[in-house]
Amino acid sequence: MVDYSVWDHIEVSDDEDETHPNIDTPSLFRWRHQARVERMEQFQKEKEEVDKGYRDCKRKLAECQKKMKELELANTENTKSELQRLQAEAQQLKKEEKTWDKKVEETRKKEKTLPWNVDTLSKDGFSKSVFNVKAEQQDEESEEQKEKKHKTFVEKYEKQIKHFGMLRRWDDSQKYLSDNPYLVCEETANYLVIWCIDLEVEEKHALMEQVAHQTIVMQFILELAKSLKVDPRACFRQFFSKIKTADQQYMEGFNYELESFKERVRGRAKVRLEKALKEYEEEERQKRLGPGGLDPVEVYETLPSELQKCFDVKDVQMLQDAISKMDPTEAKYHMQRCIDSGLWVPNARGAEGAEKTEGIYEELKKDICEEDKGNP
Repeated sequence: MVDYSVWDHIEVSDDEDETHPNIDTPSLFRWRHQARVERMEQFQKEKEEVDKGYRDCKRKLAECQKKMKELELANTENTKSELQRLQAEAQQLKKEEKTWDKKVEETRKKEKTLPWNVDTLSKDGFSKSVFNVKAEQQDEESEEQKEKKHKTFVEKYEKQIKHFGMLRRWDDSQKYLSDNPYLVCEETANYLVIWCIDLEVEEKHALMEQVAHQTIVMQFILELAKSLKVDPRACFRQFFSKIKTADQQYMEGFNYELESFKERVRGRAKVRLEKALKEYEEEERQKRLGPGGLDPVEVYETLPSELQKCFDVKDVQMLQDAISKMDPTEAKYHMQRCIDSGLWVPNARGAEGAEKTEGIYEELKKDICEEDKGNP
């Protein structure tokens, strides 16, 4: 037996009822239609708010659990208080998640009970155009081939890529790609990524964020092409059509990926700066190394305070007095390190008292040798 109960909740068309001759029929129909549309819009708004709250709660819970795992792996005294706070926050978010689950379920039930009408009985069969362009199957390129291809592409189109990276409006970006479709490719996305990191290293933060926006635009187009299995040049208009209609879920995904990308750029720039600083410090250290391969800065920091004062004031007589008061073995050790690092040059004849200090050093060596012979 056929169940016709599904047709019990259908609102007739706004202009089907017969009305009294004294009633302005067209106005009545307009008011009916406007009231129904407003009810539908209000329900749709409530549904979107519930969906957004549910997604936000799930995202916060996932982030909280991720941080907890990182702290559990660290397992230090400093992280215990933070871990406890995150555990309490996770418990609260789980309670909120259950509440949002109930709201989502209630919204679905309410949606099923809504009466059908002329606007919901049917929907567009086709609301987009898809180019049936088969992606070319190519053999996987080696790293060397990719690098060469990227270099050639950038040398040829660097000016155009930078122009695209500086665009701000959706329409401007779409028009520029329509005029220059060869830019819709992996090479453009890779160049924009590297450019973002360079800008962050140069502390051009606002410009980096602008280029980062265009980088995510290009990456979204490439991902869309992969999902549709078509050439990226055949679907970039579809991306702009979707993003310009303010599809909330799609826009949220875009903004989330944009913020994540900017954080990754800042992290990469920080690592690059730290690496450059270490290389610079090592280069400077190599320049400072003395004839014996020791760093004069490191040697100076290990000297007794009495010897450090001598080098600070550059007083040869004070250095002679300090050495004569020290244990011969210790004096020889420190003076040899000073020579190996270039802090002291025993063969230099220009400075007054240099020969005397060299003589003291030689005497120390003889005294130590005699002590060694007397104590077999």
